Amino acid sequence: MKRWSKMAKQFTRVGKDIAMAVKEGGPDPDANPRLRMVLQNAKAVNMPKDNIERAIKKASDKNNKENFDEVLFEGYAPHGVAVIIETATDNNNRTVANIRSYFTKVEGSLGKSGSVDYLFDRKCHFKIQADGIDLEELEFELIDFGVEEVFEDEAEEGAEYQGKVAMIYGGFTNFGTLQSELESRKIEIIESGFERIPQNYIALNEEQQEEVNKLLELIEEDDDVMEVYHNMK
Repeated sequence: MKRWSKMAKQFTRVGKDIAMAVKEGGPDPDANPRLRMVLQNAKAVNMPKDNIERAIKKASDKNNKENFDEVLFEGYAPHGVAVIIETATDNNNRTVANIRSYFTKVEGSLGKSGSVDYLFDRKCHFKIQADGIDLEELEFELIDFGVEEVFEDEAEEGAEYQGKVAMIYGGFTNFGTLQSELESRKIEIIESGFERIPQNYIALNEEQQEEVNKLLELIEEDDDVMEVYHNMK
């Protein structure tokens, strides 16, 4: 049951990503880099083709008034752990109230904009099919396009592609440049996106970790939440 619940949440989040990408750049992935990224990610989580097509059609409908705003929340969990929450919401008042209630329940504190964001570095990433690719050479060749790190990774269990895969990391603003270069080289992108990586981590004992995890679980169960980042070790 938990696996199906996780899958349903993944599909909901990808559906919102599709809606926002289509509203921003249109329904043609060839002309919409953001939509290309989202469709890769939809495939990576095994989202059915029918679901994807329905989401694109719904977002393209001029009579569809549904809009999602991307809203960032920042705060502190118990024991000084910094938390950043990325949401996509069609009702900001509801989302604010829900997120605030989660922090209150565990005696954390919801902060103002910028209160913890400076503790994280924003990066872009790409997971690629790497069979037959010299990763050291690729890293060297992509330096001029903003790459910072390339390393071999493991294919996810149950994923469609089970060959050699690699992760590519670069600065947040280098996403478009790296995406274009990988596509021009005909390198298959399995999934891509953005991350907030803590500059430092806080070490806690097991009991303290459980207190922080209570907050993280509450947040991650919220349908408006897209991603959650923290600096707990």
